[in-house]
Amino acid sequence: MFTGIIEEVGTVRAVHRDGNSSYIEICAKTVLGDVHTGDSIAVNGVCLTVTSFTADSFRADVMNETLSRSSLGSLKSGSPVDLERAMAAGGRFGGHIVSGHIDGTGTITDIKKDGIAHWYTISAPPGILRYIVEKGSIAIDGISLTVAKVTDTDFSVSIIPHTAEKTVLSYKKAGDIVNLENDIIGKYVEKLMNPAEPAASESGITLEFLARNGF
Repeated sequence: MFTGIIEEVGTVRAVHRDGNSSYIEICAKTVLGDVHTGDSIAVNGVCLTVTSFTADSFRADVMNETLSRSSLGSLKSGSPVDLERAMAAGGRFGGHIVSGHIDGTGTITDIKKDGIAHWYTISAPPGILRYIVEKGSIAIDGISLTVAKVTDTDFSVSIIPHTAEKTVLSYKKAGDIVNLENDIIGKYVEKLMNPAEPAASESGITLEFLARNGF
């Protein structure tokens, strides 16, 4: 589990693609302070497993599923990436619950200045927008942010200078693709409120059954 508070911006050293086998190597510093093989590190919001590391970099395998559902497939040598280690038990929870399992991607359509801040407007498909609420949380490239506005086709966030300077958002421009992860609480609530019909019929427990038996 992650919090969406980015620890550092790393740099892609190499991207290897060979059929079904892919891995990326990322230069970093802070996240390597206590790294071990098998640790989880979120790269632009995608939870990846460290398979090997050196004094200044780590390597992680990337599945085709991850490449097809995220922006990691567009990374190349020199690309900046947001990095966050998995949350330590007892650590400060400064963002929100971020799983590192993104729901899809969005496209930055507009960036405009508003005083000291910048507004980023991002278009997204309906399947992602349905879980986005004004003043709710969203993870953009792994960054925990508050939704300032949402419409039927896009949503907007307002970024303070510190967030822009310490994340990959400072490198982004209109037209760029970003990874999006909805607040996981909304997805669980929807699942519990709308259980799958096959599961109910297989168990034999229905609302009618419970009513007939005094529940």
